[in-house]
Amino acid sequence: TDKIRNVMDMNTLYGGFAAALIDDPLWVMNVVSSYGLNSLNVVYDRGLIGTYNDWCEAFSTYPRTYDLLHLDGLFSAESHRCEMKYVLLEMDRILRPTGYVIMRESPHFVNSVKNLATGMRWNCHQRDTEDAKNGDEKL
Repeated sequence: TDKIRNVMDMNTLYGGFAAALIDDPLWVMNVVSSYGLNSLNVVYDRGLIGTYNDWCEAFSTYPRTYDLLHLDGLFSAESHRCEMKYVLLEMDRILRPTGYVIMRESPHFVNSVKNLATGMRWNCHQRDTEDAKNGDEKL
């Protein structure tokens, strides 16, 4: 859709989400966790752009905000370091008012985020992943 122009993959490992969107007219920022696996060189080798960030700290977005935020396992990886509500507030600041978030996480974190995000007046929809029989992940 032409509603989405700027995308951020908040917890990329190798830039796979950006690579899947390579033929679409989008700008994708890949963010590698500064406390995770150092894979930014793989992102660069694929011809993609990216940066490091500690999600317990603010992310410098000037002059850009994002239409879509994608995160896969961010809360599972960072929950021991900072509270989820602060990361959600940062996401709310980064996201445009009509933006979207796609989150792939364990059911515990999806339910917790849904409760907090509903309080932030986000519209939330929970879905099973393609591997629903295991119950390990939700969207």
